Amino acid sequence: MNFSVNKNEFFNNLQIADHAISSNSPQPTLRGILISAKDGQLTLTGSDADISIQKIMKADEKNQLNISEEGSILIDAQYLMQIVKKLDSEIINIEIIDGSLTKFSGASVVFKINGMNTDDYPTIDFSKPMNSIKMDASVLSDIIDQTAFATSLKETRPVLTGVNFNLNENQLNCTATDSYRLAKKTIEFKSDVSFNITIPAKSLNEVRGTVLMSTKEIEIAQNDKKAQFWSEDMVLQTRLLDGGYPETERLIPSEFSYTMKISREDLIHAIDRTTFIKNDNMTINRLQCSSEEVILTNKSQEIGESHENLSAVFTGEPLDISFSGTYVMDAAKALRGSEIIIKFTGEMKPFILSCDEDPTILQLVLPVRTYN
Repeated sequence: MNFSVNKNEFFNNLQIADHAISSNSPQPTLRGILISAKDGQLTLTGSDADISIQKIMKADEKNQLNISEEGSILIDAQYLMQIVKKLDSEIINIEIIDGSLTKFSGASVVFKINGMNTDDYPTIDFSKPMNSIKMDASVLSDIIDQTAFATSLKETRPVLTGVNFNLNENQLNCTATDSYRLAKKTIEFKSDVSFNITIPAKSLNEVRGTVLMSTKEIEIAQNDKKAQFWSEDMVLQTRLLDGGYPETERLIPSEFSYTMKISREDLIHAIDRTTFIKNDNMTINRLQCSSEEVILTNKSQEIGESHENLSAVFTGEPLDISFSGTYVMDAAKALRGSEIIIKFTGEMKPFILSCDEDPTILQLVLPVRTYN
């Protein structure tokens, strides 16, 4: 293998493949980026076995790619990124000179690094499943922003560490929950395809940070084992989470006895001012509501307390409810409107946050029992 390429373009593409790599992988080959030079293009592959990224560089004026000898090499991503970054010329040359020994040449700097045998790299099946849909990258970005944060961080129920995508009868429901809160985004989506899959939140965040950064439209292909996110010159592939996703519809109340309207920014700032007051490492806020006033408090025997009158409109009998301030603040940040509507059913029952400006998104939070 022997090729020359624009240093900055090559480095930027390596960074994308590097997103899929875990530097702590017990499998040495999975700590490397596979570089393949063939048919006038470079293919860069990175994987941690759960997420795999394949980035293609086709020769053009910008990357100035010139392949004089085809071939492939696997090089530890950590060393590869450092070498390319520190070479001292705009155009760099990469050549296999002996077995897996690879030479990186700049203007006056030369590195020689031992690569790994490409035959030892795991076989990754990037074949595209037949079922696929296309959507605007901005729509998928909104889905991820407004749901993925509500997934579970614990592996005790693995299926809850992902976002459930359920497309059926021209409606796409995207749901995330950790059993204490829930985020759901529903959009009308015309398609003959139907599916019900759960994608790890980690994978979706990588999609947002890689594929969605360079495309306006994205294709999502899936089967019962994997999902792929395609742009013109890149594919990110992820495994799916096994197990049936819980029936979350029954958690969402249909009738409400109390309603509060409040500025989204005011609520976020009010809770944020209390986040340093914690009980058992949690920010627990108490909301005391009546038609005359709405009071947000936070109290800790070790730290102290806070008290703030909120400018809000409350409808219903007086209500006294406590909740995780972090959960409500996260939910409020995921909404898009300037004014939030919070609907309650009781002091120990789930409540929902929504906004009229974006009816596609619903946030649900479970209250916390306190002894005030």
